[in-house]
Amino acid sequence: MSCQSKQNQNRDLTQDFEFKNDTLLRFIQDKDTLTTRFEIELAESDYEKETGLMHRKEMKPDQGMLFIYDIEATRPSFYMKNTHIPLDLIYLGKHMKIVDFYLNTIPFSEELIPSEALSRYVLEVNAVSVNQLKLNEGDQVILN
Repeated sequence: MSCQSKQNQNRDLTQDFEFKNDTLLRFIQDKDTLTTRFEIELAESDYEKETGLMHRKEMKPDQGMLFIYDIEATRPSFYMKNTHIPLDLIYLGKHMKIVDFYLNTIPFSEELIPSEALSRYVLEVNAVSVNQLKLNEGDQVILN
């Protein structure tokens, strides 16, 4: 268990989680920046990546969480345990281009969500966001 996890292991998980707006995110399709802008909470520490969006009852349509990893690798370890919100997972390579999706996850499911694509980042947004924005593999993300 990491130091970060030890610091947070006594956290009351019944409390409401405040969404942290760490950065803004937009998608680029065919060299055009989409007008839709997302407020993004970053998951960088071990604890933040372990808990993700667990125990959150809702998330606004223009919010999401970006998981940041040190290296590009396959990410077969996501699941929806204690997650109330159906999500779309967007896997991004080291250059922030979309390499894979997993759409419309099932809340509370403990089945692993597989992706064999090499990714360095994983973006979680509300389910149906990928289809509404008509995102495709190869589209890019920019943060600001």
